[in-house]
Amino acid sequence: MILFVNALGALDVSLWCPQRGLVGASYHIDVELEGPLGEDGMLFDFGDVKPWIKSRIDSTVDHTLLVPTKAHDITVGECNDGLRLQTRHPWPMELRAPRQAYTLLPWQQITPERLGDYLSAELSRRPPAQVEKIRVTLREEPHEAGGYTYSHGLRRHKGNCQRIAHGHRSRLAIWHNGQRSEALEIQWSKRLEDIYLIDQADLIDTDNDMYHVGYDSAQGRFSIRLPQEHAEILPTPTTVEQIAHWMAKEIASLHGGSVRVQAFEGIDKGAVATAHGARNSA
Repeated sequence: MILFVNALGALDVSLWCPQRGLVGASYHIDVELEGPLGEDGMLFDFGDVKPWIKSRIDSTVDHTLLVPTKAHDITVGECNDGLRLQTRHPWPMELRAPRQAYTLLPWQQITPERLGDYLSAELSRRPPAQVEKIRVTLREEPHEAGGYTYSHGLRRHKGNCQRIAHGHRSRLAIWHNGQRSEALEIQWSKRLEDIYLIDQADLIDTDNDMYHVGYDSAQGRFSIRLPQEHAEILPTPTTVEQIAHWMAKEIASLHGGSVRVQAFEGIDKGAVATAHGARNSA
């Protein structure tokens, strides 16, 4: 017997891509459980499926940086903060963070198909009673014109969002003077494609066109160095509320009129912000 649950939850991570660099990603989690029926006529109670699966994914890969350790020009080694990741291609980055901030995978590239197979194998190692096999499928949310992929860290967050390189693939909708603006959505989607968002307060220094960001939080010491061209600095923490507010203010300042921004943080959650500019040009 096969039991299935579609869109059981969402997986939010960042990953290192040999073609794009640091990429924020979000996936719907679809699950199938296989095994014989019990005396009660059930394989596994639906009420228990979501918390059982989610607790195990949340405590392992979720909100980590997925690192394909066999990719070209990647090195991972010990450091005082935990592990140090260094990359050179397609652009240079150095990340220092506690071990739990990483998921190291002995692959050349991360794909949702292979990551789903990995999660299937991990969850099937110790399945619930009667369940013999678990299959996980990861799928991206379809996006219209607006969408952005960002990585960040939230120093003040009490949970795993404090990890300095986790991310999201998110939808984006922008209204200008009451009308949905596909042009603005495309413009900002390009600006924030594969971007790293920095809280100004966490910026340590700039050197040779690189940003050095770092902070101490409950889980340990985190730091990242990356090229300025792959980052944006916000004057606030990079929560989705502040991201939406920052975009609305920037757009209103550039174009005038009334602006409404709906910024998602991954799938099916986010924030809405409005702003008004002095100019009233398109």
